[in-house]
Amino acid sequence: MKRSELAIFDAEDVRVLLDYPSCIAVVREAMKALSSGETRQLLRTMIHMGEGRTFGLMPGALSDRGMFGAKLISVFAEPDNPGVRRHRGVVTLFEPIEGRPVCVADAEEITHIRTAAATAVATEALAREDAKVLLLMGTGGQVHSHLEALPLVRRFERILIWGRDPARIDAVVAAWRDRLPVEAAPDARIAAGEADVICTLTGARQPILLGEWLRPGTHVNLVGSSGPGPVEVDNALVLASRFIADSKASARDAAAEFLVAKAAGLVEDDHIVAEIGEVLLGRVPGRRDAGEITVYKSLGHAVQDLAAAAHIYEAQGARN
Repeated sequence: MKRSELAIFDAEDVRVLLDYPSCIAVVREAMKALSSGETRQLLRTMIHMGEGRTFGLMPGALSDRGMFGAKLISVFAEPDNPGVRRHRGVVTLFEPIEGRPVCVADAEEITHIRTAAATAVATEALAREDAKVLLLMGTGGQVHSHLEALPLVRRFERILIWGRDPARIDAVVAAWRDRLPVEAAPDARIAAGEADVICTLTGARQPILLGEWLRPGTHVNLVGSSGPGPVEVDNALVLASRFIADSKASARDAAAEFLVAKAAGLVEDDHIVAEIGEVLLGRVPGRRDAGEITVYKSLGHAVQDLAAAAHIYEAQGARN
């Protein structure tokens, strides 16, 4: 391999080449391909190296004759702020003709963008058409990417920002007030009762959102917890919902909120009624009526990362 044969995309390159409308379209097709069996991927492998330190490997292929590769990523807590985790790493991409590596892209920036894009895809498919109030729970990096993505799929008249640190809430509101109808939500229970769509985007280890707070017809995106252990919502919310995952296999392995409810004997594996790709393909209904509470569990997948990297690679090729 020659150095000139390997394209390298840093975080700024990713931001330029992977805009949110494009990433939403890319993730939508990737999830349909995953549920139709076109893609190939293994469950993620996680090596834990002490408290707050994990190395992960996520391999996959977009199809038997498509691009393939892996995301290699570290998930490390910030030393001075253990509740905040950084996802640093690379997405490596190989071409399918000769099996040559063709690009390396910044995984942290891809993860930021494609995670919010996946939430947008699920919200477009599962939230009520007349959803007007959005609640974002969390004040880290994902709140900003979700503020970029979600208004592309619904017209929200109010966007409520909740977090455990009032100063961080105010900082998010100040950053976005000139672009979107954002406002601080100091009380989680009150905000949840007003919301039509809720996204949990935190590193919480115990529930920050309770099922009894929701009104009928709410759609909830569970995003923050990506492995067994930390949960963002309680068993009552899981039990009351029509529960849809990005991948059933991954959810049965790593969807903490589902696993806790299952361990309590409240649900079985069939409580995961569908993958979002099955909903998008029309194979399984998503929301069935205006009063149903729907949940989308986002764990993130290699095929999303690889599809995003392939889009970046192709977009750069088109520019050149």
